[in-house]
Amino acid sequence: MAELTIVGRDGSEKTVQGRSGWSVMEIIRGAGFDELLALCGGCCSCATCHVHVDEDYTAKLKPMSADEDDLLDSSSFRNATSRLSCQIDFGPELDGLRVTVAPED
Repeated sequence: MAELTIVGRDGSEKTVQGRSGWSVMEIIRGAGFDELLALCGGCCSCATCHVHVDEDYTAKLKPMSADEDDLLDSSSFRNATSRLSCQIDFGPELDGLRVTVAPED
């Protein structure tokens, strides 16, 4: 199975088995990282599942939608590797993906 490493806001890391077909947001929440609020439940209508993706994986992700881009613009902590974790579909091609939960706005 493919693995996902999650880095919390406090720097703690946890590597978990990802599930194909799940979003990275669902995997993070299932791993017990409650600091990732994901208030809209994955509908791409808030930015509370904001993560910073390891640079080695940014090119492997599908392109960002205009809605995701607009939502990330509302964050003071947006950077070049920012994504909404609800918009990242996890699968074997992302084995080893490492994401850091972005600071809360």
